[in-house]
Formats: sequence, C-alpha cells, structure tokens
Amino acid sequence: MNDAARKSNKPVIMPGTMKQLGQVGEQIRLARLRRKYSVKMVSERAGISRATLWKVEKGDPGVAIGIYAKVLAAIGLPNDITLLARDDELGRLLQDAQLLNKRRRK
Repeated sequence: MNDAARKSNKPVIMPGTMKQLGQVGEQIRLARLRRKYSVKMVSERAGISRATLWKVEKGDPGVAIGIYAKVLAAIGLPNDITLLARDDELGRLLQDAQLLNKRRRK
C-alpha cells in the first residue's frame, strides 16, 4: 500500500467490486430512463443533489448505501434494496455443515 493510500482513510476497493458497483449504477440509470424520469425529478424526490444522483448512476463507492436506497425509492423500486445478499449460498452451506457435524457428535 502506498503512502497516499495509507494517509486517506478510504478503504481499498477491488477492481471486481468497482465493476459490480458500476453495473448497479447502470441498472439504476436504466430503470430511471425506462420510466422517463429526469435527473432533476429523481434527485428532488430522493432529497439529493443532481451530482449525487450522477455518482449513484456511475456506481461511485463513496456514496452512502442510504442514498442508493433513497434513489431506488424515488424511481419506484423501494424493495430492491432488500435484494442485496438475499441468497447467501455459502453461508447456508457452512451452517448446514456445522449442523450436520453437531448431529454426528451426539
């Protein structure tokens, strides 16, 4: 890690994660455009600046997740925020393995 990265308290975002955030932003932008909502209208509904909405639509990792939730609500997708991490396959596999091991010990 270089000195500049150490001095800023920002977490390092991996390239794959940056790509995923960009995809989320693009999906939000497309949802807005499909509904024919303007940047001005959505930003006003969400209570944010137009610049912040543009950051959301670019997948900027510095934007708080609460802002993403406000934008989703403003474009009519308020429940989509709950889709994050909805299907935790690895977690279930680990939990099931642990439960099976407990049964075998008894």
